[in-house]
Amino acid sequence: MAHAGIDWSRGYTLLDKELQKVVRDAALGRRWADKLVRVTGWDGVEDWVLVHVEVQGEREADFAQRMFVYHYRLYDRHARPVVSLAVLAEPFSGEHGTFGYERWGCRMGLWFPVVSLAGYRERWAELEASRNPFAVVTQAHLKAQETAHSDEARYQAKQTLIRSLYRRGYHRSEILELFRFIFSLER
Repeated sequence: MAHAGIDWSRGYTLLDKELQKVVRDAALGRRWADKLVRVTGWDGVEDWVLVHVEVQGEREADFAQRMFVYHYRLYDRHARPVVSLAVLAEPFSGEHGTFGYERWGCRMGLWFPVVSLAGYRERWAELEASRNPFAVVTQAHLKAQETAHSDEARYQAKQTLIRSLYRRGYHRSEILELFRFIFSLER
């Protein structure tokens, strides 16, 4: 849904420094895979997309609360709408996450889309056929998990993935930019 709403021809800007300013004093766990990205929608409106990536085998109890905190801190600091998305490495039942509270008629909360990468193992052909750059990111993640114990298998998977990008019509500069994004997730 988010991918379809973005005018990718206008590019994107990673806003890591802005995100770090907002979350550096949050005592809510690891943040090394979170990304804040400025994009432009098809309607010409500039959006800030918070992509929160949980790369771990189990969900943390405070996950939804952390999403809420990041969201409201970004809004508070920049006074602009933020789109929060969660990408989980492990299986997740459902299509959204929530965090909120209510007391004496006052209600506060966040409802955010969640995608589980594990669910795409059975949808490899769909990923292979997609021009969506996040399909490639998903493939890279799944292959990294699959080849974690074999350097040779990992090398072969990378070569296969690169060839598939050229078959999909990606240019060398786009492939390098995609790799830059993937590697930024590892920090």
